[in-house]
Amino acid sequence: MRRAFYALPFVAFALLAIVFYVNLNGAAPDQLPSAMIGKPVPGIALPPLDADAQGFTPRDLASGHVSVVNVWASWCAPCKLEAPTLAELGARRDIVLYGLVYKDKPAAARGFLHELGNPFARIGLDGSGATAIEWGVYGVPETYVIDGRGIIRERFAGQLTPDVMARIIEPAIQRARSGVD
Repeated sequence: MRRAFYALPFVAFALLAIVFYVNLNGAAPDQLPSAMIGKPVPGIALPPLDADAQGFTPRDLASGHVSVVNVWASWCAPCKLEAPTLAELGARRDIVLYGLVYKDKPAAARGFLHELGNPFARIGLDGSGATAIEWGVYGVPETYVIDGRGIIRERFAGQLTPDVMARIIEPAIQRARSGVD
């Protein structure tokens, strides 16, 4: 009986260690699954950022090509860090990259693009954040992969890096292209 009593803290510690290990190796709590996966893009047309840009509509995102929509803002530090990755993505000919400016002023967003480059084919402005709510956005940056029929196939919340591109975005682009869910 006495041995069991002394072993109890070790057993409790081992069980606690197992719980922590399982939780640390699971999905990140900030990577909540999107309710929009497998659904059409929201039916909202985005006005252009300014006179130098074109906005986009759901029809643009369902015109037969794979689209990637990146939600960003000039005040977002990770958005600045992902600029080189977006430049590579925007240079590709097999997808069209759209920008959705979230809760930002047009002049600040344009300054951001002048400083870091503009990889986007079209840029829509969501100054109030109402459109982002329809998309299920809860922060910036976020990136969506959309198939040629306008169906959202993937959402990634966070900064795009070469690792994220290889593990998440590129496979999603390939699935969207082939029509595999």
